[in-house]
Amino acid sequence: MSIPTCPTLSFSGPPVQGWPSFYSFCPEWMQGMNSYFYSFSGGNLFRHNTNPLRNNYYNVQSFSTITGAFNVEPQTIKLFKTMSLESDSAWTVTSLSTDLSTGSMLNTYFEQKEGEWFSYIRSNSGAVDWNLRSANGIGNNINVSGPLNATDITFSLPDSPGFIIMAGTAAQGGDDVYYNNGGTPVLIGRCIAVNNSPIVGASSITVDATGNAQPPVGSFILFIKNSVAESHGARGYYLEFTIKNSDTTAVELFAVGSSVMKSYP
Repeated sequence: MSIPTCPTLSFSGPPVQGWPSFYSFCPEWMQGMNSYFYSFSGGNLFRHNTNPLRNNYYNVQSFSTITGAFNVEPQTIKLFKTMSLESDSAWTVTSLSTDLSTGSMLNTYFEQKEGEWFSYIRSNSGAVDWNLRSANGIGNNINVSGPLNATDITFSLPDSPGFIIMAGTAAQGGDDVYYNNGGTPVLIGRCIAVNNSPIVGASSITVDATGNAQPPVGSFILFIKNSVAESHGARGYYLEFTIKNSDTTAVELFAVGSSVMKSYP
């Protein structure tokens, strides 16, 4: 007997007349009989949908995934703001992708509201887009000192608009800090402190540069906010998503929705 090849596909007769599902288990033979589904694996007979431990096939624990897409008004660029799940359990969004961006959401991001699980769409952690408003320049540094885990980068106050002019978007703890001497910005590390010292005419930021290089003196320093915290949705013509559930108890999912609006550049 030849070894089965995964995944397993199921065919549904009238009225579907199609292949609606993929399964992660690999039976040697399948048969529906007396309202039950039976399969053979390793010469052993199994009856499905009777084991209280869900997502477990032939003593191997698995998980459920569903992939779908939102594509209302396909010729219009849209902003997908939220995702909602009509389910009795929160799912993890393992991937979100449009023609312009990507993202993902842990199941802990979802809050239950009026019987649905609801979350704002988040970008992937570590995603960098210098075209966003959350990216700003500080200025050219005049001195770099200290160890890698507490690198102090000093600026002259007149050259530090990131501290003074742009108060609403100033650098703060948790921002990712980069330097650029022409070309692709180079990551320095995570900002851990901002030190404004107008009395001495200079300001500085302290960065944990562990694992990265300290910037040369005179480099232009810029920063970008945390991509997850600053997420404003996903922009594009369509949104494709994959959700995952690893529960070992029965879970029902009725619908997946999204709040969508036309994007105005």
